[in-house]
Amino acid sequence: MSKKWFMVLFFGCFGMTSEIFFVALTYAFSGEGIYNEPVWSLTGKTYVWMFPIYAMIPFIAGPLFKKVCSLHVIVRLLIYTALIFVVEFSTGFLLDQLTGKCPWEYTTGWHIMGYIRLDFTPAWMFFSFIIEKLYWMIDKRFA
Repeated sequence: MSKKWFMVLFFGCFGMTSEIFFVALTYAFSGEGIYNEPVWSLTGKTYVWMFPIYAMIPFIAGPLFKKVCSLHVIVRLLIYTALIFVVEFSTGFLLDQLTGKCPWEYTTGWHIMGYIRLDFTPAWMFFSFIIEKLYWMIDKRFA
């Protein structure tokens, strides 16, 4: 399998799995369950729409990682998070236009038109830090 295809599959699966964990932990910390499940079940969810969105990581982030690698880590994380917000807003808007509904429809927190939540900035910064490390690790393995 080529490096590019491996990265597409890996980041598509990793992104969806991360989202399931994030949703489960968010509901657990808020003290409410999801789908009438008890909080301790740590039930999470994601959307099939998310696979192609996360699978874009090697195409979008890969070239960006190479351009900004000399910058301080905090600056890189802010750049990555801004890019995540652009992609999340764009894909949310596009899905809303195509299907009549954005799957993640934010209604709480510091949301912008229901497509992004600015209060998720720390979570997206952490996620992008992990993505950057995984990208370079996979890149080295396939070198």
